[in-house]
Amino acid sequence: MTEIVSLGSINLDRVHRVTEETLTELRREFDRFPESGDTVVVDEIPSAFADLATTVTHGGKGANQAVAAAAAEADVTLLGKVGSEHTDHDVLDRLRRSGVRVDSVGVASTQTGTAHVFVTEDGENRIVVHAGANAAVDGAYIADQYETVRASDILLLQNEIPVDPVCELLQRLASAASRPTVIVDPAPVAGAERLLDCPVVDIVTPNEREYSQVGSSLEEFDGTVVRTRGGQPVHIDDGTGFRVAPPDRQPIDTTGAGDVFAGFLGGRLAAGDSLREAVQAATVAGTLSTQAEGARGAVPSYAAVETWRTTDRH
Repeated sequence: MTEIVSLGSINLDRVHRVTEETLTELRREFDRFPESGDTVVVDEIPSAFADLATTVTHGGKGANQAVAAAAAEADVTLLGKVGSEHTDHDVLDRLRRSGVRVDSVGVASTQTGTAHVFVTEDGENRIVVHAGANAAVDGAYIADQYETVRASDILLLQNEIPVDPVCELLQRLASAASRPTVIVDPAPVAGAERLLDCPVVDIVTPNEREYSQVGSSLEEFDGTVVRTRGGQPVHIDDGTGFRVAPPDRQPIDTTGAGDVFAGFLGGRLAAGDSLREAVQAATVAGTLSTQAEGARGAVPSYAAVETWRTTDRH
């Protein structure tokens, strides 16, 4: 039995290092250009993005969280879809080498999803996503994977695949005799309220901006809210409430830090850690991941996280 299922997006990331001057120009030219720490989904990538200096890496919130959960020493299955050109970029092979089971990933007739990641000099990021093959994750595909999902310990969800079939899955799990703990990362935030309204969602992991944007849904939410706040302490509202301070590190690139956090959180919960212990490990992992470029560029091992927690606190 797989311990963790991550059902979500698989992308090729095009990373752009930009100055504040370039950001100002992009905001002026594109109405939907994201704010710091935000992700927006577009129907078409602006052609002007092709003129920017680019580094191609591998990403997608579903894939990133699966890799992080595997690094946290969990047995992980990734569910989602890639495009027909995925072998050109070793998309699935790289995931396998990271310890993620990808045998049930589907192949769509369109191209693999794309994320344009804009990283500023302070390491903060803004992301523009084109769904590509992620949009082909439909009800029939998810229904075929139902038993794998139901039998897992943890289900990691995000909001970069169509929300309707995911809600159908959650409704079906609500009537199951046993089901996984469901962790939702409400990003991109548009439409994520529908996921939070599903009664089987146990934990939600918004960052500060997402927390402010889905606040009305969180007021009615009965589960645990784990709110990340960049370099500030993580707030955990589990009926009692506690905080976890992150390591004091200047970020090089925050891209994917939230995914590393969510993946480690799920991985350590699957290992039997308490919520406090799992958040502590996830907080260290998320911070350490900001010390190199790319969504998966510095996903730490669990051993590295434990070393920092026990010996390196400076």
